[in-house]
Amino acid sequence: MSVPINALSDSFSVAPQLQPEDMAAVAAAGYRSVIINRPDFEAGPAQPTADAVTEAAVAAGLQCVYQPVVSGAMTAADVARFAELLQTLPAPVLAYCRTGTRCSVLYRAAVGN
Repeated sequence: MSVPINALSDSFSVAPQLQPEDMAAVAAAGYRSVIINRPDFEAGPAQPTADAVTEAAVAAGLQCVYQPVVSGAMTAADVARFAELLQTLPAPVLAYCRTGTRCSVLYRAAVGN
């Protein structure tokens, strides 16, 4: 896996766009769950779809949830759903979007820091 991972806590990290072929390395790194916050086709047709990443994640033994959040248009409902996922998904959790910033903002809003 060639993307940088930024740990925000012992149980949560963020990353920029991940590929289906990254999921085995995500599992090998000890993550148990992945949250996809990047909407499909945000970067055009070359961006891997959430379905493709989810299929690879499940094959690698990970739980995976697609929660698309539009950059610059985050809602209270987005934050509430993200908080729920942090409570219910097996940790540690790795979330990704285009750069990792959107996931970081969601995390901070969800945990109140």
